[in-house]
Amino acid sequence: MSNHLTRRQAIKGLASVAAFSILPSSSFAKSAPDKLRIAQIGVGNQGFGNLNNLLRLKNAEVVALADVDSNFLGKASTLVPKAQTYRDYRVLFDKMADQIDAVLVSTPDHMHAPIAMAAMDAGKHVYCEKPLAHNVVENRELRIKAEETELVTQLGIQVSASIGQRMTVEYLRNGIIGKVSEVHVWSNKAWGLSTSDYPNPTAPVPDTLDWNLWLGVAKERPFRKDTFHPFAWRRLLDFGTGTLGDMGVHIFDTPYRALELGDPLSVRTQCKNFNNIAHPEGTVTEYQFPATRFTTEKLKWTWYDGKYAPPKIEGLELEEGNEMPDQGCVLVGEKGMLMMPHQAAPQTFPKELIRSVPRPKIKPRNHHGEWVDACLGKGKTNSPFSYGGPLCETLQIGVVASRFPGETLEWDPEAMRIKNIKEANQYLSREYREF
Repeated sequence: MSNHLTRRQAIKGLASVAAFSILPSSSFAKSAPDKLRIAQIGVGNQGFGNLNNLLRLKNAEVVALADVDSNFLGKASTLVPKAQTYRDYRVLFDKMADQIDAVLVSTPDHMHAPIAMAAMDAGKHVYCEKPLAHNVVENRELRIKAEETELVTQLGIQVSASIGQRMTVEYLRNGIIGKVSEVHVWSNKAWGLSTSDYPNPTAPVPDTLDWNLWLGVAKERPFRKDTFHPFAWRRLLDFGTGTLGDMGVHIFDTPYRALELGDPLSVRTQCKNFNNIAHPEGTVTEYQFPATRFTTEKLKWTWYDGKYAPPKIEGLELEEGNEMPDQGCVLVGEKGMLMMPHQAAPQTFPKELIRSVPRPKIKPRNHHGEWVDACLGKGKTNSPFSYGGPLCETLQIGVVASRFPGETLEWDPEAMRIKNIKEANQYLSREYREF
């Protein structure tokens, strides 16, 4: 699978989804100087949280909402009664082309790329929930599109704006544990299935849900209660990216960012009971990365999820009465170790190391606010697609590796292909259904 062929196929697939809704970007109104007009697509669950965050910003105006579930749409509409509401994002784009400046995407993962690409094709700034896309090729295409258009983008890594995460980045770059040779990251979540069939029988589609629009570009199939909508989709291959692809975005982010990593050299996954329906319930995934100025000559990176998390890490001794956090990371350096529990402050081993470098001076930052500000020409985003794309590519190469347990996948980022296991390349992208 050559880079040219893969990219061409991806562009064709992404473009076909929204072709009828795209007008030349020159026909769209530019952002007002003092307020950003936003359309939010996907307003349930995490989307409802994103909406609340936008509504706290004085320079943001939510003018349109779209969701395939009328219950979610109705609840969100009570917060923004003046916003126009739609079931189909493509109709929203057609009807309100000249009334929106930016789009926030908060749908299930399998629709992130089609919607975000359509928005950028229309000349709109984009905030997209994590993971950026559903597969490797989509992540690459969104990054390229964002860089080519110079639109303002932000990946929904909300915790990257927190004091603890940003402090950890500064500590590591200041050499608190010296150059890093190993990274251990984990989540005890188990977003997968061990069975080889869907867990529930087919059922009538609820009157509140447009099932065709929910499926979107995914292959058609019968509705099953409590299997897809509104949350269980995360564990299914066609819709989510499992624990690694999803929670990995948050927990990989801090060490990946701090060490200035990019493309991995290889990935190897150990898991059990892989099937063609869902992601594994537990994996151990080993990455090898090329050296950076913050690492030793070789860097080993290991991810653990489900029953394999939290891991036992050689040399890490917690004080009596303390336990490993359910989610977090540990970095092993020349001088000692640093542990950062998910959404908490870092700790060093030995603990005296924390006093060996100056305490970073970190000011509060608003993750949604910086996107809105940047769209209005003030500052930059901390997690643009130019950063989020490579991060999610890396994660999703690991997701592909779970289909080949025990095999080492050698990655060629320039050609965007797995060099040694050719049959694995078919899972780097997907075919889109017309809907």
